[in-house]
Amino acid sequence: MNVDVLLYDGFDELDGIGPYEVFDYAIDYAAEDGDDADDGGRVRYVTLEERETVIASHGTRVGVDGVLPAPDDADAPDLLVVPGGGWNARDETASAWAEANRGAIPAALADHHEAGTRIASVCTGSMLLAESGVTDGRRAVTHAGAVDELRESGANVVDARVVDDGDLLTAGGVTSGLDLALYVVEREFGEETADRVATVIEYERRYEVAGRE
Repeated sequence: MNVDVLLYDGFDELDGIGPYEVFDYAIDYAAEDGDDADDGGRVRYVTLEERETVIASHGTRVGVDGVLPAPDDADAPDLLVVPGGGWNARDETASAWAEANRGAIPAALADHHEAGTRIASVCTGSMLLAESGVTDGRRAVTHAGAVDELRESGANVVDARVVDDGDLLTAGGVTSGLDLALYVVEREFGEETADRVATVIEYERRYEVAGRE
């Protein structure tokens, strides 16, 4: 499974780094169990334009691995993760709110969704998906402080920590990104691997996922 975490200035650290760590462990464990060192896939931090670092909402400088591929590129992600950050504060320079107003990220998300890329958002990353139209008529959730806006945008808001709506997964506030990532790991790599990751990061999983089969 190839995972890209889409970063921008002002993203919330835990929204992006938490899922990254979960997927990194899972991919390493999958590779250990396979014959090929690359069996498990890869996880990367990407941006829309080439740059070396991104500054997160609390000042953490995060190195960038590359640029988000076009949906039809050979290295396009199987899962695209969109963190939130700064939406409720209405930060006009570095935040999900700023990126929604700029429009480039919502446009890229719309292109990937139309091409069939599975997309997962954490916290107010859902609002970037709402801006792109991806959540229109879909079951979704976001940070408690933005739920009313998500509903007004046309999404079918579900009161849940994680919502699985097929090719669209959304998680509520900040730490729910860990539950979303562990849920995806369990579906892709099995319960044993998900439990192994949860143990190594010493996180007590919350298993309730709306829409889970």
